[in-house]
Amino acid sequence: MKSFTWTDFARGVVRQAILGGLILAPLAIPLIGQDRVRLVRNEKERRVDILIDGKPFTSYIWPENLKKPVLFPLRTAQGTVVTRGFPLDPRPGESVDHPHQVGSWFNYGDVNGVDFWNNSIYRTAQEAGKMGTIVHRRIIAIKSGGTRGELAVAQDWLLPDGTRILQETTRFTFYGAKGRRFVDRVTTLKALNAKVVFKDSKEGLFGLRVRHELEQPAKEPILLTDANGKAADSPILDNAGVSGEFRSSEGKTGDDVWGTRGRWASLGGEVIQEPITIVIFDNPGNPGFPTYWMARGYGLFAANPLGQKAYSSEKKEAIIRELNLALAPGKSVVFRYRLLIASEKLTAQQIELDYRKFAGETR
Repeated sequence: MKSFTWTDFARGVVRQAILGGLILAPLAIPLIGQDRVRLVRNEKERRVDILIDGKPFTSYIWPENLKKPVLFPLRTAQGTVVTRGFPLDPRPGESVDHPHQVGSWFNYGDVNGVDFWNNSIYRTAQEAGKMGTIVHRRIIAIKSGGTRGELAVAQDWLLPDGTRILQETTRFTFYGAKGRRFVDRVTTLKALNAKVVFKDSKEGLFGLRVRHELEQPAKEPILLTDANGKAADSPILDNAGVSGEFRSSEGKTGDDVWGTRGRWASLGGEVIQEPITIVIFDNPGNPGFPTYWMARGYGLFAANPLGQKAYSSEKKEAIIRELNLALAPGKSVVFRYRLLIASEKLTAQQIELDYRKFAGETR
């Protein structure tokens, strides 16, 4: 005889309510044992959708019109999109610079002399001939769960002639709490048949591009999309609703965060009266820790531990360091990052506590 479970009981409650003529709102009575974090695989459409508590959080996508797989878009727990829509899904009033900056990504500006950072379908044939492509190969594992969802994928880094130079394996973990959404990314890069050198470059490594309201106020006119999502004819200076401000673990704020080092950095602002804080956490086990921050007022937010000389020289520091991380054939390197999106204005003290938890989990 089949044993009776609490899930059976919950289903019975729903059934009796329906038979009794009650009108129930969708998901008004959550079933016990239901996965809070659900991953929906759709390889035909080249995507995996991630839902938390039945609400869209983000999607892992590898469309043919991108030169790398990305997470797009990213949302708060309230459902507010925090990433720029352009160029995949442009919204009115967005900046149209740097079309390669889509959602959240992981790539680098100089790998054996090849640029994997700036590549996009908007490049000329001559430009594209100097740029690399990151190609999604397969889904290794996918798992929904009561508290967390996991996705493991395999990717290849290809030179302009199609030669595989790096094999990437990335494991994403998605989860949420009240007013918070998290993405943990663990990326392993393995050199294949040749030595691979990540030449010192300011363009890298783990980043995202935020929507217009989360940018820092512009100081000069820029090109924005019009009411139809198309690029306007001329630049304008429009800071209406723009409220972003960078902050680092070392107490730097605003434009002063760019090119400095820190355990974490945050970007705080407001979208439609919702306070939002986005945080990237570096990990003590990462090469080049603590990372340098590529925090641009126009909405680029990235951690780059490999561009040490590029940042040091531009800051005119007394000691200029050049990392030039190198992998012999068959050797690997691992990078770990955590992305937090909170529907509140987090203090530095709150963020530091979250950082210590993250750092302690991987020691």
